[in-house]
Amino acid sequence: MSRSRFRVLPVVVASLGCLALACVSTGPAELSLDEQIVQRGLDPAQLVFPAELTEEMRIWVEELTSGSNESARMNALLRGLLEADGLDLKYDPNFTATAAEVFESRRANCLSFTHLFVAMARAIDVDAYYLEVQRQPRFDREGDLVVVWEHVTAGFGPPHSRTVLEFALGPPLASRGSRVLSDIRAQSMYYSNRGAERLLDGDVEGARGWLETAVQLDPLWAQAWLNLGVARRRSGDLAGAEEAYLRALDANPGQPQAYHNLYSLLRLRGQRDAASEILGVLNKRSNRDPFISLSLGDASLEDGQQREARRFYRRALNLAPELAETHAAMGLLALAMDDSAAAERWLSKAERRDPSSARTLQLRRQLGQERDSPGTISE
Repeated sequence: MSRSRFRVLPVVVASLGCLALACVSTGPAELSLDEQIVQRGLDPAQLVFPAELTEEMRIWVEELTSGSNESARMNALLRGLLEADGLDLKYDPNFTATAAEVFESRRANCLSFTHLFVAMARAIDVDAYYLEVQRQPRFDREGDLVVVWEHVTAGFGPPHSRTVLEFALGPPLASRGSRVLSDIRAQSMYYSNRGAERLLDGDVEGARGWLETAVQLDPLWAQAWLNLGVARRRSGDLAGAEEAYLRALDANPGQPQAYHNLYSLLRLRGQRDAASEILGVLNKRSNRDPFISLSLGDASLEDGQQREARRFYRRALNLAPELAETHAAMGLLALAMDDSAAAERWLSKAERRDPSSARTLQLRRQLGQERDSPGTISE
């Protein structure tokens, strides 16, 4: 069977709050999607359905994939979506769109591509479905947010001979398997992604509307609660943010970003003892997010716990030696311990990776202030 390639879905994590987009299966639904939406107290007529096809799209896919052989129809659909003489879809990680918007714009992120593919496959009588691909997430920073890239895609066929699609830049990433997602979860993911994008754009109130709907669609999805917690915190609703983080942990007790957000929120509210308890939990849990370790190191350094700060910064450095932030953090710690020579060496390493990162600039500034302070020799 053919394998096309397909990439990642953003999960966003902020220094004082995490945004997240991820997927878990809620099992087969006995009710239709509309019935499930009504059951959750929402009006389907007021919602955007990302996997809805226009009449033009239905005609296009039916003409493209005529024939009785399912495998041939799916190969024709993939060619029509991806090849130059078809839609020639381009990967755009920041474009969470409906299937109709993808069809018009010819660009998609992984979630948008999946909505389009699933809708078109079902239109030609192929039982396609949403999949969470379980793999190690990748972390990037955008401003004061950390974007955690995870993966959602489409599949078809029975579990023992499933075809999994990939639509991506670069080589395929190793995965630890996949699991089927419900349509209601995919609907919630669309709303959560749109909310996360608005948070990245600084539109907090706009984000809240999308995210409140996301958690109402799927109240058992931890990542949607995580995103909503960020929006609530940024709008000044600290009690609402705490509730959202706790709901995220109820849904997924193994979610490290939720613990991190709750820890940061408790510190912000001056609840140091409660924050210390959360810190103890984070210490015991392994996670692969270097920015969580950096934030925990910052908090430890602020509290004068240099040994703890070193441990967290070293963990971040081991997780992401390619990031300037991890080297600059070690330099700031060296400076706090009055070792300016070591701080200079760390600054050099950070500047080779990214001279414009916030921590690199902070370390350069503090070293410059030290050089220029009374009793030191200034070059």
